[in-house]
Amino acid sequence: MADLLSMLSPMFFLLSAAGCVVGIIFGAIPGLTATMAVAVCLPLTYSLGLQAALALLIGLYVGGISGGLVPAILLNIPGTPSSITTTFDGHPMAQRGEAERALKICIFASLFGGLFSAVLLYFFAPLLADFAIKFSYVEKFLIILFAMTVIASLARNVLAGIFSGLLGVLISLIGAYDTSSGGNGDFRLMLPFMEPYLESGFSLLPVLIGLFGLAAVFEDAEKGVRENHAEMASINKQGQPFRFNAFKGQIGNLIRSSFIGTFIGLLPGIGGSAASVLAYTQQKNLSKQPEKMGKGAVEGLVASESANNGLTGGALIPLLALGIPGDSTTAVLIGAFTLQGIQVGPLFIQDNMNTWNAMIIALFFANFVMYFVMFYAIRYIARVALVPKYYLFPIIIVMCVVGAYAINYGIMFDVWTLLIFGLLGYLGSKVGLEVAPFVIGFILGKSAEVYFVKSLESFGNLSIFFTKSPIAVFMWVLILASVGFSIYVHRKTKQQQHQQETAYVEATPAGHKS
Repeated sequence: MADLLSMLSPMFFLLSAAGCVVGIIFGAIPGLTATMAVAVCLPLTYSLGLQAALALLIGLYVGGISGGLVPAILLNIPGTPSSITTTFDGHPMAQRGEAERALKICIFASLFGGLFSAVLLYFFAPLLADFAIKFSYVEKFLIILFAMTVIASLARNVLAGIFSGLLGVLISLIGAYDTSSGGNGDFRLMLPFMEPYLESGFSLLPVLIGLFGLAAVFEDAEKGVRENHAEMASINKQGQPFRFNAFKGQIGNLIRSSFIGTFIGLLPGIGGSAASVLAYTQQKNLSKQPEKMGKGAVEGLVASESANNGLTGGALIPLLALGIPGDSTTAVLIGAFTLQGIQVGPLFIQDNMNTWNAMIIALFFANFVMYFVMFYAIRYIARVALVPKYYLFPIIIVMCVVGAYAINYGIMFDVWTLLIFGLLGYLGSKVGLEVAPFVIGFILGKSAEVYFVKSLESFGNLSIFFTKSPIAVFMWVLILASVGFSIYVHRKTKQQQHQQETAYVEATPAGHKS
């Protein structure tokens, strides 16, 4: 306890609060995401201790997810992908002069979702980690295989998701085949001239900063410098004021949507947009007045924001208990642990109890900072959405380059890595590359190889992956279920598209058909 209290210095809370404010600013500017905020600021944690670094990054994570509600309501543009459903009811309320009311409803729902998921994280992650300690190499390999199939099955295109994940695994294996991992020490998957640079493969942090920082800048730069200021709803219009009685009858909605967000966060690589869409759809199905949703209904705002903030704690559960990131932002958080030489997984909580407790405190603290900053300064934060990105992008590019160069004590090849993966993320999105499966495949690829090789060394044949234990059998059931679910969703989507096309052809006069 004394060690923990010594870590909770004023600087710890100051970094958490600063990270939360910066995250809110990133989230409030359309096109900048929480993942980008964490990726760009990751090199700043190089000189900090692990607890202080995590306080900063968790603050960025919470603030970045929450800040997205500001442009979603005022501009009808989701600041982050997870705020997409906030636009459905938030902007109609803003148009009828209730912008401040809509913003404060979302801020409180975000606080509830964040605290709800933090409580579940605190109680559930240690239980999962204790269970996962019993896993052998076989079960660990199957968990990674399950994670990969879930990511692929829930990607926009199943084949693209599978290809992206496998490409990430393949690129992670570039380098010398380490003898400590059961290899022979030979170089693989590269040309001879690359051997001096890639003995240990591509460095994780420049890869993450390139994919989530530089690629996002390229994509927004391509759209041009036009800023959509004219359509911003005014926060100063005097409509119905905010009152806490707006949540009357919404307790069930808050708890259910927060739980959906936390549960979606548990599944690797899915992201907040799926959580908010699922919670919003569920609330619409249960609503007594579903016809009002999409036209400025309080219940729609509550479902959307409590779900996407519920994701924050949920996504940390598989990261800390299994070493598998729950979403792209927690994938970047692995970089912070890598910088400090800490490996996340089943033994992390047991071996780093003070760090674990500090993370929980930082998560609770960041949620309260988010609430008080956004609730009482929302009029000033709303102006951030209008900051032209052509002022911000040069600063972000400089931070990316300096961070990539300094992160491994000044290696120029890391800057080239940043550029290579920035271009890969930018160009890959145009041909259907799914970044989340790619990143998680890249992060888990080497571990999957080690577990696979060690399993064969220990047991000698492939049948052990099916017969090792009841847990292995259960994992295969989950893997087959996720594959079956993806096939079902794919066929259902194709049928709906076919029905819509048929209805369009039947409704269009013959002379107008092209």
